[in-house]
Amino acid sequence: MRPVAVVGIGKTPFGVFADRDLRSLAVEASHKCLKNGNIEPSRVEAFYLGNFAGPSFVGQSHLAPFVAGAAGITGAPATRVEAACASSGSAFFHGWSAVAAGIYDLVLVTGVEKMTSQETPRVAEILAMAGDCGGEVRSGATFPALFAMIANRHMHQYGTKREHLAAVAVKNHANGAKNPDAHMRKVITMEQALAAKPIAEPLTLYDCSLVSDGAAAVLLAPLERAGEFTNKPVRVLGVAQTSDFVALEQKEDITTFRAVRAAAGKAYGMAGLGPQDIQFAEVHDCFTIAEIVAIEDLGFADKGQGGFYTAEGRTCPSGELPVNTSGGLKSKGHPVGATGVAQICDVVLQIRGEAGERQVKRREIGLAENLGGSGASAVVTILGAA
Repeated sequence: MRPVAVVGIGKTPFGVFADRDLRSLAVEASHKCLKNGNIEPSRVEAFYLGNFAGPSFVGQSHLAPFVAGAAGITGAPATRVEAACASSGSAFFHGWSAVAAGIYDLVLVTGVEKMTSQETPRVAEILAMAGDCGGEVRSGATFPALFAMIANRHMHQYGTKREHLAAVAVKNHANGAKNPDAHMRKVITMEQALAAKPIAEPLTLYDCSLVSDGAAAVLLAPLERAGEFTNKPVRVLGVAQTSDFVALEQKEDITTFRAVRAAAGKAYGMAGLGPQDIQFAEVHDCFTIAEIVAIEDLGFADKGQGGFYTAEGRTCPSGELPVNTSGGLKSKGHPVGATGVAQICDVVLQIRGEAGERQVKRREIGLAENLGGSGASAVVTILGAA
């Protein structure tokens, strides 16, 4: 397998864009990425599109060539990848695999979702399709309900408190307020987080990620050719995708995501690194409890201690392990098909030293963790300065 580098990145802002459609968002991110990587669309050898539910949200199937053609990419294979909220993380994994295997040299991976074209009840219905439709969803469970069960069990088993969940929200909103592309650039207090409208006990409005529109893209190339496209290549040190049962009821322990632990183990092994070597991370905080579980499953905090670790300020930008300096899904936004690639873009910005007000001091090695459903899919990517 050849070493692979990210040689270009591009993103749209995340938010509610009544005047934008899915294709225009994806094309904007793709063109920004290609410009950043100093190539024309005609040079792209393969295109992977991460998208969860374009057919349901916007009524369009056959999305990969639909987007690729509009971006000026024709003749190359164009493939849509779906893995719930880990769709573009998975697309990245497959794009990396193709370059690493020597099948292609220049691969564009774009993630996109246009969610706000539907009313909130319909959005919840579409998102629930990533769950166990014949069991949990049929019984009325939405994802806030499922993650509320995870939170309640974590609280019962490990003493996690509502204040720990709120600490995640407060930190990520403070980070997102400094991100010009974030959906909600709003600082909140602990009191606001605790007093917010209840959604699914113990989760409140500020524990839940946003319904967003947006797109992100990365350009991959063999490391040996990276200098042709950028003077700031970022090497893919390790990447792995794994899976687990879709339904919570089939999992032995709902306070941990087995797929994340497995993907992290494989990515660490590929990189020759351990959790202690990671200097900052972007993790999948679709709900605040998901960030707490993630930092435990990734080995940053002991099992059951993620809430305490967060409340102590250790994941703040000035802490020992900054987490979600972008604002995370909680503040940056969560257009589900774009999230995984957007996380990688944010890690690349940090490694390049281009994160502006959010720049961390230790930036040589970063990690992105992208989760699908209630832990059925996971992609963990470790990136480092080339």
